[in-house]
Amino acid sequence: MNRNILRVTKRFTFEMAHALYNYDGNCQYIHGHSYKLYATVLGLVNNTPGSPKDGMVCDFSVLKKIVNEKIVEPYDHTLVLSEIDESKKHLAESGQRTILFPVQPTCENLLLHFKNEILNVLPNNLTLANIKLYETEGSFAEWDIRDQDF
Repeated sequence: MNRNILRVTKRFTFEMAHALYNYDGNCQYIHGHSYKLYATVLGLVNNTPGSPKDGMVCDFSVLKKIVNEKIVEPYDHTLVLSEIDESKKHLAESGQRTILFPVQPTCENLLLHFKNEILNVLPNNLTLANIKLYETEGSFAEWDIRDQDF
């Protein structure tokens, strides 16, 4: 058993608006959230004396670069709509910062999309262990590798 495996987490914040197509409550209307995203990677502690990365699982700047490029920069201050929502497609066509999402832009679906974006570029020495997306202070969706069937 290797006792030098650790989890390292970095938190990100961004502002984003969305509307839920055909929803039966207020979330059918365009509204915004201050999202908080926690990304946790799992890996071995580098024990290479003299190495600039000695004592690290992952340099926080590596995780920061990945999440900023794949998630924060494209989604911050953006309106995210379901691509089947014909009533609001004109917003994307008007030059507004809008993303037409292939599925309903719920916290859960956004989280799964963000997970895949990170997995596509994560270095081989790291494993995405957990990702948590807070839509509000009291509401979040979470994916954890421990819940997956291998």
